[in-house]
Amino acid sequence: MAAELVEAMNMVKSFRVSDLQTLLSSMGRSKSGLKQDLVGRALKLVQTEYSPELLKNVRQLYESRFPKSSGWLAARRPEGVPVAYSSINSSSNLTSQGADYLNGISKPLPTPAAEVKLVPLPFYRTLDTLLPPTELIAHNNEKLQDSPHIFELSPKQADQIRNASEIRPGIGSIQVVLRICYTDSIGVQEDQYPPNIAVKVNQSYCHVPGYYPSNKPGVEPRRPCRPVNITPWLHLSSVPNRITVTWGNFGKRYSVAVYLVRVFTAADLFNQLKLCSVERAERCRERIQDKLRFDPESEIATTGLRVSLICPLVKMRLGVPCRVLTCAHLQCFDAVFFLQMNEKKPTWTCPVCDKPAPYELLTIDGLLSEILKETSEDIEEIEYLTDGSWRPIRDDKERERERERSNTPEYPVVDISTNGHSPAHSSTSLTGKSSSGSVGGAGVAGAAVPPGGGAVVDLTLDSSSEEEGGGAGGDSEDTEDSADSPAPKRGRYNYDKDLVTAY
Repeated sequence: MAAELVEAMNMVKSFRVSDLQTLLSSMGRSKSGLKQDLVGRALKLVQTEYSPELLKNVRQLYESRFPKSSGWLAARRPEGVPVAYSSINSSSNLTSQGADYLNGISKPLPTPAAEVKLVPLPFYRTLDTLLPPTELIAHNNEKLQDSPHIFELSPKQADQIRNASEIRPGIGSIQVVLRICYTDSIGVQEDQYPPNIAVKVNQSYCHVPGYYPSNKPGVEPRRPCRPVNITPWLHLSSVPNRITVTWGNFGKRYSVAVYLVRVFTAADLFNQLKLCSVERAERCRERIQDKLRFDPESEIATTGLRVSLICPLVKMRLGVPCRVLTCAHLQCFDAVFFLQMNEKKPTWTCPVCDKPAPYELLTIDGLLSEILKETSEDIEEIEYLTDGSWRPIRDDKERERERERSNTPEYPVVDISTNGHSPAHSSTSLTGKSSSGSVGGAGVAGAAVPPGGGAVVDLTLDSSSEEEGGGAGGDSEDTEDSADSPAPKRGRYNYDKDLVTAY
């Protein structure tokens, strides 16, 4: 009874969310909540209401996911029993299972995860598999678990590591890396760290990438899951290497693998991209013509497509235009900057449309490369036409500026009076004054009327020059006018303030 209970609990821990929901709903329990809540609810159900019907449902769900007998036998093993000692028969049975000893310490047999495949990484090329994907087994009910693994390096592999060139100071191009992923036989698995992970290699802890801080409020920091380089802590000899993975057991299943790999840099991938993935200019023109081909069923006819020559990643002019073959847009991004950014923080996402952009689908646009060579640095945008040709957008901007300059009207000079009188009034008054002064020989003869209608007044005349010019006649006329209107105000140089016109 106790063995069957432990067996059922182990199977429940390996269930997915859909399996947990099916089990809980079949037993009349709530199936809402996160996976941790569902696992806890299912385990409590198995412990408190254990019955043959419940065990049957658990077995059916488990067999539907793991139909192989090997997986079924692995699930029947109690939690506290190590992998190498799952059966307690005779010593010959232990020998048949391949158990051996190293310095008095038992060497647990690895349990390869059935058909778990890790996704290939562009910056790593696998040379040898030192430890195939092996599931991390929980030996008790503690939250933190330690899973030891042992592997050896052959003399050839050790020589490869010693004689490898350096991609950076102190970092060789041949490395031994540790990768962890979910234990799932469906499709390829990306690297995924378990909670509270720590890796010890030959009694020394190695560096595991930390969390990236998030600038967005309310968003938790994200940890980049990438291969862990354990090369500096290895024995490059025939002495076996022992690694211990500490991980948090919170209901999810993980597998660990160790590979001998060759590491590439962004420059290596760029050189490979230039050699193997360049789309010819003729093919690019055909793609443009296909996009701009007239569609009789469409109500809108597209006559051109504008493409920016500025990289959306770094806001600089494109150096090597690159795009993804599966993307529908013609806009490109810079291949060099894209590879450098993914070398530091691998996301492999198109910066234009945010769709997946794996390295295998990247291509260099041959037509846009020719356009960048033919255009000057000040051209930031072009337009593709229906026949596959193109034109720079700068010409339209310059034509608009010239049109604006040519349509600027030339406004005439307007006379403005200093005391609120209109220019016509000032001109008329000054003309009347000049004519009256000419009868009496007054000194305001220095005032002249230009052809434009404005009056020009010589302000350098003083009172003495007016008296010398025979101002008697003017005085008599002013005497007659003073009876009807007050005398006009005189300035310092004896001119009427009301008759001054300023330009």
